[in-house]
Amino acid sequence: MSFDLNRDFSLEELLQSVVAIKELPNQLAKLLSGITEEQLNSSYREGGWNVRQIIHHLADSHMNAYIRTKHVIAQDVAEMQVYDQDIWASDLDQMFHHEASFMIILGLHQRWSLLLLECLKKPDEYLTKSLYHPERKMHLSLAHMIALYGWHGNHHLTQIQAAISYKN
Repeated sequence: MSFDLNRDFSLEELLQSVVAIKELPNQLAKLLSGITEEQLNSSYREGGWNVRQIIHHLADSHMNAYIRTKHVIAQDVAEMQVYDQDIWASDLDQMFHHEASFMIILGLHQRWSLLLLECLKKPDEYLTKSLYHPERKMHLSLAHMIALYGWHGNHHLTQIQAAISYKN
């Protein structure tokens, strides 16, 4: 299921997204508990990223999203820096243990969710602030970014669950 950037989100939906962002490390920890090397190397579909790559991707993507969040609320930055997620998920990351990326996610999500909760307290001040996404050729408001990354984490948790249960 893809994410719809062309709609507005209620404060309740945004709060649910912040809760999803806050809970991602806990949900990920449950999935990774007792994971085997074979499962880390498995994919949710033929040609898809393996579990290890997804974990590294979550750390990379959510670090970028956190920095974008800070740019939106704290600086006058008009355009977001984009990156090629497929190149970032290349074989270079395979040398890193998945726990290193998990630890990044753990600390990052603690800070990010607290920051987002503060933004939700002042919706008129923060939620309409935006960054221009040059690849999508559109402005993304902080509200859209909150909803997107709440969805994004859950999307990849589903892929990890499928990969762990998938029989190659």
